[in-house]
Amino acid sequence: MSMMGPRNMTYVTEFILVGFSQRLQTRVLLFVFLLTVYVLSIFGNLVLIFSYYVSPRMRTPMYFFLCNLSFLDLCYSSSSLPKMLLDVFSKQRRISLIGCIAQMNITLYLGEAECILLAVMAYDRYIAICFPLNYTSIMTMRICRNITIMMWLGNFMLSAVPTLSKPLVFCRGNEIDHFACEIVAVLELVCGDVRFYKLTMFIVSLFTLLAPVAFIIVTYTFIISSVLKIRSVEGRSRAFSTCASHLTVVFMFFGPIITLYMAPANTFSSSQKYLSLMYGAVTPILNPLVYSLRNNDVKDACKKILSRYTRT
Repeated sequence: MSMMGPRNMTYVTEFILVGFSQRLQTRVLLFVFLLTVYVLSIFGNLVLIFSYYVSPRMRTPMYFFLCNLSFLDLCYSSSSLPKMLLDVFSKQRRISLIGCIAQMNITLYLGEAECILLAVMAYDRYIAICFPLNYTSIMTMRICRNITIMMWLGNFMLSAVPTLSKPLVFCRGNEIDHFACEIVAVLELVCGDVRFYKLTMFIVSLFTLLAPVAFIIVTYTFIISSVLKIRSVEGRSRAFSTCASHLTVVFMFFGPIITLYMAPANTFSSSQKYLSLMYGAVTPILNPLVYSLRNNDVKDACKKILSRYTRT
């Protein structure tokens, strides 16, 4: 499973994912939790996507971006949870080198894309609340599609170029103290000096983590200021309601990621993989749950879909 290098170093060709506790009771609880979260995530996000396409009332920029967010969450949860479910009761939780690198880059790409998309959604709410009369002329569907294309392509460059410019070589064992190929855990096994990768990761995080967070804080400062000027109590309540769903997802997603990727620690701690479970498994189900419970348009679209299929 390995080959010898020129300096008698054993280079890794596959990895073993340590995962969580090996107690049977813990495994059973973890399997039930992960399966429930994954099924609900798939179902909830598919409902949101389907609702957008079947309901004319939801053909707006806000729901267009929400549809993209649901698609991202579908892909994000599917990039690691199926493998985790297979590994819960497996004695050999192995993953090939190619599979590990692929999973690492896919999750990085999707995670960074979601960070940028959440900032774009904040901008959409800012225009809708602060400039309501100009909203339809500023946030046209053509502009929304262009923003989305730029987000997907630009983020691909940010996530792929660092790895392609200097491919990872592993020689420090093959056990990853994680349930997936998370880059902060994978770097612990890389040969030689890893300062280049950590510096690159920090620089990319400035653009995909801190910049979106700063942008969201600034936009919501203006949003709150505008909402407080609304004289109608119903108008203020409705404006805060549309923002509350977005802010809930923002806090639950950015909090664990910033703690994990921007922390000053030099080495990866095994306890940090629980933070990864938070945004890797819990957040994808949070998006459809929060928006479905707090948004009347989504509720109405779901009711229409259910009534249509129950009749048939």
